[in-house]
Amino acid sequence: MLASLKGKNVFLTGATGGIGRELAYQFARSGCNLFLTGRDRERLSDLVDEIVSIDNYYGTAGFQAGDLENTQDALSLVEGANNCLGKIDILVNCAGSFIVKPLFESSLDDFDMSFNVNVRAPFLFSREFAKSMSKSGWGRIINIGSSSSYSGFSNTSLYCSSKHALLGMSRSFYDELKDHNIKTFCFSPGSVKTEMGKKVKNQDFSTFIDPEELAEYIVFTISFDSDMISEELRINRFKIQ
Repeated sequence: MLASLKGKNVFLTGATGGIGRELAYQFARSGCNLFLTGRDRERLSDLVDEIVSIDNYYGTAGFQAGDLENTQDALSLVEGANNCLGKIDILVNCAGSFIVKPLFESSLDDFDMSFNVNVRAPFLFSREFAKSMSKSGWGRIINIGSSSSYSGFSNTSLYCSSKHALLGMSRSFYDELKDHNIKTFCFSPGSVKTEMGKKVKNQDFSTFIDPEELAEYIVFTISFDSDMISEELRINRFKIQ
C-alpha cells in the first residue's frame, strides 16, 4: 500500500548535488515540507526559490548552509531544522565525499574528510532525528550508498571503505529502529550522471543512471507503508541491446 507523504517533514543533506537536487524536487512534488542543507548558501537559496515556485506547492521550504566535516555545523543544522519544521519525519543522508587518489598519495586528512561526511554526519543526524521519529511512531532514514558499498576499486579506497561503513550502519539502524516504525533504507546506485560521476574513469558517462529517475525510484520506494520493506537496494540501469 502506498502512503501519501504529503505534509511530512524532510531533512536533506547534499541538496544542491545532482541526486540531492532531484530528490528535493520529488519530495516537493509529493507535498513534503523541506529543510535543505549544503555548503553553498547561494545555491541553496536559489533551489528553495525554484521549489516554492512549483505549481500547487504549498509546503514550507527552508535551508541552511553548513560543513558536514564540522561537528558544530552539523549540530547547528539539526537545531535549524527543528526550529524551521518542528520535527523531522524523513532524513535523507545524500551528501558525499568522493576522493580519487592512489593509496600512496592519500592522507589522514583525506581519510577524515571521507569518513566525516560519508559516515559520521549520517550517524549524527540519524541519532538526533530518530529520537523524534520514535516519539511520533513513524520515520524514514534514507542513506545514499553506492555500488562501492559492495565492491572495491583502484584509487578509491577511502570512498569504498566509507560506503561499506555506511551500509553496515544502515543495517544496524534497520534492526534497531524497526520496532519504533522507523524504516531505514540504503540505496546503492551504480554510476550516476552527476558532477561526481564525471570523476569516474574509463566508463561511458552516457550509460550512467539519470538522477531524476533515481530520485523518483527512491521516493516511490519509501512510500510503501506495509509490513514489507526492501531496506537494502542496489540500483543499476537495465539495458536491452
